[in-house]
Amino acid sequence: MSLAEPARAEARLSLPEFVALTAMLFSTIALSIDAMLPALPEIAAELSPEAPNQAQLVLTSFVLGMGLGTFVAGPLSDAFGRRTVILGASALYCLASAWAAAADSLGMLLLARVVQGIGASGPRIVSMALMRDLYSGRMMARIMSFAMMIFTLVPAIAPFVGATIMLFAGWRAIFWSFVGFALLSSGWLLLRQPETLAPERRRPLRWAELASGAAEVVRHPTVHGAIVVQSLLFGALFGTLSSIQPVFDQTFGRGASFPAWFALIAVLGGSASLLNALVVVRLGMRRMVTTMLGAQIVASGVMIAACLTLSPDALFLVFVGWVTSVFFMAGVTLGNINAMAMEPMGHVAGMAASVISAAATVAGVAIAAPIGLAFDGTALPLVLSVLVIAALALAAMRRLPGGATG
Repeated sequence: MSLAEPARAEARLSLPEFVALTAMLFSTIALSIDAMLPALPEIAAELSPEAPNQAQLVLTSFVLGMGLGTFVAGPLSDAFGRRTVILGASALYCLASAWAAAADSLGMLLLARVVQGIGASGPRIVSMALMRDLYSGRMMARIMSFAMMIFTLVPAIAPFVGATIMLFAGWRAIFWSFVGFALLSSGWLLLRQPETLAPERRRPLRWAELASGAAEVVRHPTVHGAIVVQSLLFGALFGTLSSIQPVFDQTFGRGASFPAWFALIAVLGGSASLLNALVVVRLGMRRMVTTMLGAQIVASGVMIAACLTLSPDALFLVFVGWVTSVFFMAGVTLGNINAMAMEPMGHVAGMAASVISAAATVAGVAIAAPIGLAFDGTALPLVLSVLVIAALALAAMRRLPGGATG
């Protein structure tokens, strides 16, 4: 199989525009999560003052909806085309954002966030299928790394965006900014990106067809091994996102400066995608993932020792460095392990993207939610959790079947 196999020649944008468009579609997820981080204390004070830790569920409920949505987004795109599903899902995302803005209880907000996550799953998952329509193997991994590099700019600025909007209009207005972002990205897709899935390559939405495609995906040893690794990595990433604002605010007393520190962490962590894009074709995806997991085990061990020995002032900068390493790990590993899983699934790319991402995301939420709720005023529960997760992921990688493009 060639490094770049076109679905249709006319479906190709220039590479820079294609990377920018897919990065923006991916960024729906990052914006929806990270712009909410500065709002958690205000949401807790208004909607759950008796249990402020439950405000973290605003993050994981969105991710849960995203995971549930991925079960259907890919198969729908295999049946109706990539553009139709992305545009429809974006419309659902906008409606759910308006619902969240009007929520008068935490339960209503969480329900709206689940629906919002279902809508956000369309741009995220179908963009990967769209990418697989046009590219494969290490070339796909490289393009995904470039897209992720741009994507990381969103976490860098999203907390600033959320904090600025709150300053002038309150936390509910953040959801209206999500509507504007979705309209911009879906409009770009509508005007510029041709459909990449030709009608003759579409798979009917019939139960037998869906079951057959899903069974083919989950039976592949590389795919189900990659799902285990992705689940663990998502658990570490989502658990860190759930805990990072309380740690900055309550452990270190730096809630006011959190957006600036988070921007620095996101930019430094995001440089992993650039590194991966530059070297993955030469070194291979498997080596990049296993090396980074080993490095994270060491980094988390050092952080645990620091938690037990250093004063809070000295510990803060070590914690910033450690959190950066978690984001750096995600930047190197997630794109690579996803490309490894998708490589043998080009003929059912939409179904594969759905099954892989849905299973890994839902499992990742199941891992992350207890991590966030375990916050006890210190960083130790989070660091211990990431150490265990990295060790388990490395063990799973060593059992993952090899491949020519790995």
